[in-house]
Formats: sequence, C-alpha cells, structure tokens
Amino acid sequence: MNYTENFGDIKVDVQSSADFTVTDGMQQRIRDVITKMKRFVHDINWVEVHFKVEENHPTNSKTVGFKLGIPGNDVYASDSGDNWVPMMKNIEDKLQKQLDKR
Repeated sequence: MNYTENFGDIKVDVQSSADFTVTDGMQQRIRDVITKMKRFVHDINWVEVHFKVEENHPTNSKTVGFKLGIPGNDVYASDSGDNWVPMMKNIEDKLQKQLDKR
C-alpha cells in the first residue's frame, strides 16, 4: 500500500512492500513522529517513509526508513525488527539525535 497525504504543509509519501498494509494506527504514528520532529526543526518540507516486510527472514523481518526533507542535508533513520512500535520509537530517537547535532 502506497499513499501520499498532506499533513499540515508537509507532503508525506508512504511506501510499503506489496504484502503490507499501513494501518490507521501506523499512519497516526507517522504523524506523531512528524509533530515531534517539528519541535526540533520548523522547516520540514516533505517526509518519506518506507515499510518493508521480508518473509524469508525468521528474525528482524520488518524494516522501516524515515527521511525528512529539510533545508540543508536531509536526515534519514531506519531500523529493523519484528515489531513496528519499538522500531518507530527508535527511528524517532535517531532522527532527534541527528537534529540535535545541527
């Protein structure tokens, strides 16, 4: 499932592997991460999120990547695991650390 939405003035592009559907809860979690990142950088122009599920892997079969389009160098973080919720939290922390260094 792929979809694009405008969250405030930010274009959000979400892409996922064919066998994964982004739930309403995950969509809200993406919006929550964006809202939190806006506390650290106000000029987020766009966001790309990629979800991938690899059935052939017994562990860490899920991967998510999150890229923020901001002035200067964009920031990107990704994580792999078996549960989307802790992975999104890890990505949130990684993005925050990158933005703190700016």
